[in-house]
Amino acid sequence: MQTFLRFLTCLFLLFPILKLDKATSAELDKAEITKSLELLRKAATGHIEKKSCFGCHNQVFPMLAFSKIKDKTFVIPKEEIEAQTNFILKFLETNEKKFLDGAGTGGAADTAGYALFTLELAGIKPNKTTNAVVTYLLKHQADNGYWKVTSNRPPSEASSFTTNFLALRALRVWGNSNPIELIEKRRKAASEWVIKTLPKTTEDHVFRILALNEISIITNKETEKETLNQATKALIEKQNKNGGWAQTDMMETDPYATATTLVALHMSGKLLKSDKVFQDGITYLTKTRKEDGSWYVKSHSKPFQTYYESGFPHEKDQFISVAASGWATAAILISLSDK
Repeated sequence: MQTFLRFLTCLFLLFPILKLDKATSAELDKAEITKSLELLRKAATGHIEKKSCFGCHNQVFPMLAFSKIKDKTFVIPKEEIEAQTNFILKFLETNEKKFLDGAGTGGAADTAGYALFTLELAGIKPNKTTNAVVTYLLKHQADNGYWKVTSNRPPSEASSFTTNFLALRALRVWGNSNPIELIEKRRKAASEWVIKTLPKTTEDHVFRILALNEISIITNKETEKETLNQATKALIEKQNKNGGWAQTDMMETDPYATATTLVALHMSGKLLKSDKVFQDGITYLTKTRKEDGSWYVKSHSKPFQTYYESGFPHEKDQFISVAASGWATAAILISLSDK
């Protein structure tokens, strides 16, 4: 009896410690996320302070992370979001005639699509300028039917699946003021290309899934839903034992490939945050997060623009690392959300 009482006493003494450890762990998670968000804020602000053009790495992916914030613990100042959207809108407005004429800007459909995606994440509504960008997307590469990537800067600017996802998303979200028959023509041709073309890299897999999800939202056809299911299964099967994904079968696991996979599968409704696949991926991201709150990925792209410091670490590898950190922070915020 005395032994049993001693056991109960020890159990009650341990209970507060266990609760404290749990609370401390949650506080540490929030502290780490805060560091990541602070770095992403620096990257976004640093870009608009030093550049005049829209920046995919430093504007899209921080905004993606900001859009996943559901906890009031994390606050991104409203004026910073407004500064980002005003900068993007000014860039698009300055080039409005080029968009209307079908000429576009550097980066072609990727720049146009990513700019609209960033504005969508920030909650901006369609206007005269965004309509001009959609007009450009409808005219650009119309003879192809689908959209071809014009850059070769892997992983984030080298896949035509990325371009087609961005364009298809833009037509659905921003295209209401354009001729429906022209939208349907481009959407049909792009959908056929996305469905029949097989992916080679993880970037291909990720953005093909996102594009297939866009197609499924519009058509609601069972055959296209099944294609999405098969694509999802193929990407999940590429998860490595450490919980992450690699950019190609010949490369090592990295945070960028892992985070894009997790967010894409969650966005398309194919992976719940409670699923083991998702949790294993989050564990990998947690382990690879740097002390300063960033994720490091080595650049494999040949630089063609003048280098500048945006306030984010990792020097000449900072731009792909910003992208990785934006996707990774978004994935972790999803893992902490209610859904």
